[in-house]
Amino acid sequence: MSTPPRLSKTLLSCATSTALWLSVAQQSLAQEAPSAIEEISVTAQKQAYRGDIPLESLPQQPQVLSGDTLAELGAVELQDALDIAGGVARQNNFGGLWDSFAIRGFAGDENLPSGYLVNGFSGGRGFSGNRDASNIETIEILKGPGSALFGRGEPGGTINIVTRKPGFEREGEGYLRATAGRYDTYRVEGDYTDTLNDRVAFRINGARQDGESFRDTVESEKTVLTPSFLVALAENTSLSYEAEYLKQATTFDRGIVAIDGDPGKVPLSNFYGEPGDGPSEVNAGGHQLVLQHDLNDDWFILAGANYRASSFEDCVTEAELAAPRQPLYVDGQTLSRWQRCRDFDAEDTSARIELSGSFETGAFTHHMIVGGDTYEYALESLQDRWRVAPGDTTYSVDVFNPVHGQVAPDRSPMANRQEEQSAWGLYVQDQVDLGEHWKLLLGMRYDDFSQDIDNRLSGTKNHQSQTATSPRAGLVYEASDTLSVYASYSEGFSPNSGVDFFGTAFDPEESKSYEVGTKLLALDGALSSTIALFKMEKSNIVAADPAHPGSSAALGEAESQGVEIDITGDLTDTVRLLLNYAYVDAKTGNDITNADWGVDVPAGSPLINIPENSANLLLVNSFTLGSKGSTFGIGVNYVDDRLGETVDPSYILPSYTLVKLLGSYQATGKLKLTMNVDNLLDEEYYASSYHKLWTMPGAPLTWTLGATYSL
Repeated sequence: MSTPPRLSKTLLSCATSTALWLSVAQQSLAQEAPSAIEEISVTAQKQAYRGDIPLESLPQQPQVLSGDTLAELGAVELQDALDIAGGVARQNNFGGLWDSFAIRGFAGDENLPSGYLVNGFSGGRGFSGNRDASNIETIEILKGPGSALFGRGEPGGTINIVTRKPGFEREGEGYLRATAGRYDTYRVEGDYTDTLNDRVAFRINGARQDGESFRDTVESEKTVLTPSFLVALAENTSLSYEAEYLKQATTFDRGIVAIDGDPGKVPLSNFYGEPGDGPSEVNAGGHQLVLQHDLNDDWFILAGANYRASSFEDCVTEAELAAPRQPLYVDGQTLSRWQRCRDFDAEDTSARIELSGSFETGAFTHHMIVGGDTYEYALESLQDRWRVAPGDTTYSVDVFNPVHGQVAPDRSPMANRQEEQSAWGLYVQDQVDLGEHWKLLLGMRYDDFSQDIDNRLSGTKNHQSQTATSPRAGLVYEASDTLSVYASYSEGFSPNSGVDFFGTAFDPEESKSYEVGTKLLALDGALSSTIALFKMEKSNIVAADPAHPGSSAALGEAESQGVEIDITGDLTDTVRLLLNYAYVDAKTGNDITNADWGVDVPAGSPLINIPENSANLLLVNSFTLGSKGSTFGIGVNYVDDRLGETVDPSYILPSYTLVKLLGSYQATGKLKLTMNVDNLLDEEYYASSYHKLWTMPGAPLTWTLGATYSL
C-alpha cells in the first residue's frame, strides 16, 4: 500500500526524533566514565495521562487486573481477561479475529474492533488480531468517560494495557511456561529481563499457540513476540523502546444459526463455512518509543511516538443474512451462503508530549497535566463477494448435517477504498487538593479531526473535518483514610464516518456522563470496594434518514444507566477475593431506523449484547500441601439474557452461569504446576451475536494443564 504524503512526513519526523534520541544515548554512553555510570539511577516508568495522581484518588471507578491474575486464571488473551471485569460485555468478535467489548452498555461501531490503549497509545485502530496476554503487566479499566484526556472514545470507559518493562532491579529474571489443553490446544510462553550493562536493560517475551476447537474444522495458530529496551541516558532521563510482532491464522467462524429464534436446535459444533477457504491471516507489527525526563522531584516530561502497521487477508464463506435470499426462513433446514474475500492494510502513526507535576498556590496543592497528541491513520480496504440470487440453493448446506467441499464461483468487486484520518488534540487537567478532605478535578480537551475517503468503485471522494471540546469535572471528599465519596461529570465525542443526503459530514457522536460513588477500605486496607451509580447519554448516532430514503443522518440517541459494585483484596492472610456486580440499563433514546438494516427501532429498545445483570466471583486460597506452596480457587461468572439481533427484537440470547476451577502446586523452588477447568458444569451458552444466523456459542467444559519454570 502506498504511503500517504502526510503519513510519510509524520513517519519521517518520528524517524528523525528516534535517530536524535538514540544519538544522544550513544554519546552519553561513550562520554560517561564508569564512576559516573554507577551514579545514574532510573526512576519508575510513568504512565501517560496520569500525572502524579494515583488511580484510587480519581473521581471515577477504576479496576486493575494484574498479569499474575491473568496467568492464574489461564487467560491468554485480552478478551478472556475482560470476562472478569465488572460491567464489561462481549460483543461481535468478527468471526473470532478481533477483541470487541462494551463498557457500561456502550460498544461503539460494531463493525470495527473495540478501541483500547497500550501504554497510553491507541492499540485498537486497524486489524491487529486478538491481543495476547504474554506481555501484559496490568490492565487498567477506567470506568466512565476519559475524553477530556484521551480524546475521542466511548463514554463507558477506557481500557489501558500496561506492558511489562525491563528493569535494572530484576536482572536475570524470567520464566518459561508450557500448557496443553482439551481440543489439542498447546501453548508455549516465555519472559526474560536482564541488563546489558549499567545503563541498558532489556526484556523479551512472547508466545506460540496452536489449537483446534469444539467447533468442527475450526483451527487457530498465533505467534507473538515483544522485545523491549530501557536506556538510562542521564540522571533522571530514560528512553524506552518496545517492539511488537504478531502473526495469526484463524478459521473465520461466524458461529451457529438459530431456527425459529432458538440457537439450541443445532449442535454447537456445526460449522457453516468452508474449510477449503483456508484461514484468515493477520500480520501486525508495532514500535513504541518514550522519552522520560524528571525535571525535579515534582515535575516530569513524557514524550513518545507509536507506529503500528497491520494487514488482514482472507476468503471466507458465511451465512447469507438477506431474508429474500435465505431459504432457511422457508424450510427451516437449507442455509444459503455467500463468499467474501477481503484484503485490508492499515498504518497508524501517533505522537504525544506531556508535562506533569504539582505546585502550591496558598493553601491549595495543584496536580497538573498539560499535553498534546496527534495521529495519522490510513486504511486501504478491498472486498469481493459472490452471493446467490433469491431462490437459488446452489451454495447451501443442511444446518443439521453440513457437508463441506463446495467451491464458490468467481466473485465481483464489493468495496475498494482508501481512507485517511488525521487528528490532533490539546489537553489540560488540574486536580486540586482544597484541604485535608476535599479534592477538585477540572479538565478540558480540544480535538481537531479530519477524514478523507476515496471510493474507487463509485469514483466519489469524501472529506470531512470536525472539532470538539470535551470538559470534565469531579469532586472527591475523603472522609477518612478508609472512606471517600466522589461525583463527576464529563462530555465526550467520537467522529462519525460519512455524509448525509446533502453531502455534509455527519456531526460527531456526543456524550454526557454523570457518576457518583464511594470507595471504602476494610480489613486494615487489605480489602477495597467501590460502589458507583452512573448515567450516560449519547446523541448524533448515525441512523437512516426518514426524509431522504437511502441516505443516513446523525439522528439517533441512546442512554445507559446503572450501578456497579467492585470488591477486591485479601479476606485473610491466605484467601483472596474478587467480586463485582453490574446492573446496566442500556437502550435507545428515540425512535430511529437502523441505517444498516432499514428496520424501525423504537425508543427504549435494548442495545445488542448488553446484559442488564452480570456478576463475577473469584476466591483463591493459598495453603501448604506437604511442604509445598499451593493454591486452589473457584470462579463464578453470571451473564443475564441479552438482545441478540437489532433486526429482530424478539431474538434473545439466554442467560448463563459458568463455574471454573483453578489450582497450582509449587513442585520445586523453580517449577510450578497449574490446572484450570473452565465451564465445569458443561453449560450450553452463547457468548455474543450479531444476527440470529451469526451467533457465537461458548465453549463446553475445557481443561488446561501447565508447567512454569522460573529462570
